[in-house]
Amino acid sequence: MKKEKSCGAIVFYLKENKEQILLIKHSNSGHWSFPKGHVEAGETEVETAVREIKEETGVNANIDTRFRTVVTYSPKKDVIKDVVYFFATADSYETQKQEAEVSEVRWVDIDKALGSVSYKNDKELVRKAISFYRNHKKEFSV
Repeated sequence: MKKEKSCGAIVFYLKENKEQILLIKHSNSGHWSFPKGHVEAGETEVETAVREIKEETGVNANIDTRFRTVVTYSPKKDVIKDVVYFFATADSYETQKQEAEVSEVRWVDIDKALGSVSYKNDKELVRKAISFYRNHKKEFSV
């Protein structure tokens, strides 16, 4: 069984009464999810998440490691993949999609995010991230 590992984040934008989550639409599958990607040699999980978010969306992310969730699934036969997700906030609302892998980048109001992601695992991630945000809201600039 081959093991793979990726890292990413549920990225929030918190400014001027906007409480939104960053979503990407994958070019190859058409599903909506969060920015993430494979860990490169010598990278930490946080470094991977920051790099992948920037590459896929153009957004600079501030990772909060207090929120760390691992999703495990099998993307194809004989492959098990762990994806580590963090909570993050964005420095800017501006996005720039990665042409090779991302067909669309979109900010979605947090109350609409559950209905916007494609997979059950991602819906659970949204619930957990929103709960974390609400429990720590005073710590973030809104």
